[in-house]
Amino acid sequence: MKILFWGTPAYAVPSLTALVEAGHGLVGVVTQPDRRRGRGKELQPSAVKARALELGLQVFTPERIRREPACQQQLGALGADAYVVVAFGQILPPEVLQQPPLGCWNAHGSLLPRWRGAGPIQWSLLEGDAKTGVGIMAMEAGLDTGPVLLERSIGIGLLENAHQLGQRLASLSAELLVEALPTIAAAG
Repeated sequence: MKILFWGTPAYAVPSLTALVEAGHGLVGVVTQPDRRRGRGKELQPSAVKARALELGLQVFTPERIRREPACQQQLGALGADAYVVVAFGQILPPEVLQQPPLGCWNAHGSLLPRWRGAGPIQWSLLEGDAKTGVGIMAMEAGLDTGPVLLERSIGIGLLENAHQLGQRLASLSAELLVEALPTIAAAG
């Protein structure tokens, strides 16, 4: 299956790596533009961009995909069967959501509908949830409103912090994406 991967932070790196290791053909990676970080305020690539370049993948860094029709067309011309999104950081416009024949799929770091949108890991900890998980969901124009194809829950440790929980959920996202893609391909 030909996949266009969308992701930005370190949380998304295990999913990118797992898709490549599972033998899926990645036609490219879309991530946030380089940002100034650290004491020297030097431009730094996102964790996903750094990993994509290590893997020799073509990288796209739109500032706002919603306002960049030329970039939207360029991405559509890549001919991906499906788009996979893991913590990209921008809402995909309808023009992009309609491009791939097998749809756009998001690995969301919570058990929907409990925590939609940004910060689901932090919200689950702040609210004292006993469990959380990952859902692989079809993307729609609404924020985390599409149907969930596959979901798995995990318990939250009593003293677990957002970083620790995020690492476990990142691994689970990678695992579930690899598990879900054959079902997505078969449905097409």
